Amino acid sequence: MQARLMQRLEELEQERRLSPLPAVVVGGALVVSVGLLQRMQDKQQATTAMFARETERVEQVAMTAVMEVERNLGYEPTDVSNQKCGYDIDPRIPKTGQLWFIEVKGRIATGQTVTVSKNEIITALNKPENFILALMKVPPADVIDSNCSIRYVQQPFHKEPDFAVTSVNYNLQELWQMGTAPQ
Repeated sequence: MQARLMQRLEELEQERRLSPLPAVVVGGALVVSVGLLQRMQDKQQATTAMFARETERVEQVAMTAVMEVERNLGYEPTDVSNQKCGYDIDPRIPKTGQLWFIEVKGRIATGQTVTVSKNEIITALNKPENFILALMKVPPADVIDSNCSIRYVQQPFHKEPDFAVTSVNYNLQELWQMGTAPQ
């Protein structure tokens, strides 16, 4: 027992003499998200707000223009965009009572793509003879252009999107070339 006591006291004395070495940093990394940096610089809020206002303006200009075109063609258009039925306007032909289903896509004139929801694509595929995709290139807010043109694309989609797809981006220029002037 005496020997074990002496050995243990010796171990404790050695532990008292131990001193830790300073930490050595080999490397480091700081990961910061872009969103956080933009918020800290207050850029994201301004960009997002401007984008939302511009999108709303472009959509409203396009809807108003297509409604006017339909009236000029002698049809009776109704705005159903808030009903989320797969199209925005359903103009009725007065003499026959036939309905068209028009999905309006207004894009800023420099836009490259058109985003179409799965619901809009399925509606177009279910009513191929009556569905029209109306495209309008709208100038920026600070540009006055009375010659904004509208193109109507009939049967713009050829296949149903995959099950998990919520929307599809299409090339604006390709769709534009498929279209014709409203008639």
